[in-house]
Amino acid sequence: QLQLVESGGGLVQPGGSLRLSCATSGFSLNYHTVGWFRQAPGKEREGVSCVTPSRSKIYSADSVKGRFTISRDTANNTVYLHVSSLKLEDTAIYYCAVRGTAYSCSDSVAAYDYWGRGTQVTVSS
Repeated sequence: QLQLVESGGGLVQPGGSLRLSCATSGFSLNYHTVGWFRQAPGKEREGVSCVTPSRSKIYSADSVKGRFTISRDTANNTVYLHVSSLKLEDTAIYYCAVRGTAYSCSDSVAAYDYWGRGTQVTVSS
């Protein structure tokens, strides 16, 4: 069974940084695309970043380019999202998700088949 568990969220001041982790099981990062999404209160879930099995395509939303970096550790089956220069508007629940069969990156919620429960990131002074 495919499973994803996020961790690493918390309360951070504007300009601060966090490293979010997505621990995966039941599938190999060498064969599946994993994406990070976020959902702020009252807003739709939006794609933030994703990485393909070959790492040939790494997508990042315009709102986070230069501030968020996705990486992965295939030996530990974990995908990371390094978030820095955080802004108040980055406050959201952050989710990771995996595509069951397709390899390409996508920022569409519908393109992903399995999801974690999320980790809360709150940016506040």
